Order: sequence, then C-alpha cells, then structure tokens
Amino acid sequence: MIRVCHLYPDLLNLYGDRGNIIAFQQRCRWRDLPVQVDSLNLGEKVDFQKYDFVFLGGGSDREQTLVSVDLMKRRDEFAAAIEDGLVVLAICGGFQLLGSYFMSRNGENIPCLDVLDFYTKAGERRLVGNVAIEVELNGSSFKVVGFENHSGLTFLGNNKPLGRVLSGNGNNGRDGLEGVRYKNVFGSYLHGPLLPKNVRLTDYLIGLCLERRGIKKELKPLDDSFEKRACEIMLRRMGLPGR
Repeated sequence: MIRVCHLYPDLLNLYGDRGNIIAFQQRCRWRDLPVQVDSLNLGEKVDFQKYDFVFLGGGSDREQTLVSVDLMKRRDEFAAAIEDGLVVLAICGGFQLLGSYFMSRNGENIPCLDVLDFYTKAGERRLVGNVAIEVELNGSSFKVVGFENHSGLTFLGNNKPLGRVLSGNGNNGRDGLEGVRYKNVFGSYLHGPLLPKNVRLTDYLIGLCLERRGIKKELKPLDDSFEKRACEIMLRRMGLPGR
C-alpha cells in the first residue's frame, strides 16, 4: 500500500493541481498497486513518517499565508521525514514554502519552512506561459512540459534544480534553472498539472515510493501513446524538437 498525503487540497489547488494526485493514483491502479490518499487540512494532525508521498499545490498569497502558519507548527516533523526519504512534490506556492524565506516588494522577509536552501523574492512582473525543461533522472535526460504563472523569483542555494529551461522562464527568468531537487523532494513552478503531462516523472515518483516501502520492482509498462503525443504537440508549439 502506497500512502499519499494531499496537504491542504481545499486551499492549494490553483490551475488544477489536484490532477497530480489523480494521475499518480491512476497510474498505480493500472498496475494493481494499492494507493490510499488522505487529505489533510488546516489544524488536522498528520504523521509524516507513515506516508510515502506528500503533495503540496499552489495557491494565492492569502491561502499560502494560512498554510505557512499551520505547516510551521509541524515543520520539524516534516523536515525529519524528508531526511528519511519521504517523497514530496511541491508546486508553485507549495514550492516556495519549502525555502528559507519570501522577500516582499517592500523588503520584508516572510519566513518559510526553511527545509531547503533557497529563497524567493517578489518580482516586478508575472512570468506566464508554457515551459519546457530538460530533466535528468538516473543518468537519463528527457523533456518535461508545463505551464507557469508566478511573480515570485526563486534563487537556489546549494540545491540542484529539477531541470534546465529549454523554453519559458523557470525559477526567475535569469539563470536558466527550474524547480529544485533534494533527496526525494521535487519542487517546481510547472502547473498543467505537471504529472498527467509527464508520465515518466510520475512513474519515477511511484518507483521512489515503492523503494520507501522496501519494494524494488520494475513498473509494468503502460500505453502512454496519448500522453506522448500531447507532449510532442506542446514541444512543437514552443519550437522545440520532440522527446
């Protein structure tokens, strides 16, 4: 049984981010892998150690503030689970929350969870549009597509990016990096939602969850022709060669 924790689904669900949970769950079901998804909201108790996969979506500034205050109360438990190999996917606002702080336009440093070494500051304009990045996992590189809509500019410290920008803005529109990768934590600005559009990344996360359960097995191949065609179309729209 893979246990999934969907954090604050009522507050962090911009641009259909819930679709990431749906895609993860469905690709497990097609392989007869049992999955349990728990939705945790403000004030509810959570034991991160019992979960294999935690998902944080994006939200507006108001929702992010509410979530930050609540999640800060369980920050140490969350950080310990991350160090223990918890698989985490955090999108946009959820991604920003994992860093050290968010600097507002008036120069105020708003504390975040500080579980990863990066920070975000408010930009002067929104970075909006389709994005393609090159991701490397297990020594193999492939293209990942999505959609970004953020004004925060994220700058990585000692952590690796999720990928390098081929088209679009990425973390800040300057350094050519997108997202963050630390142990089994993946942060990204890519909505879309991300996982339905990029099944290779979805399957990689499923594999990590199985390893967390002590299960090492090859995932049964699925017919991904529809998903692959969709990605090819998006890449062509951005003037990029296929996968």
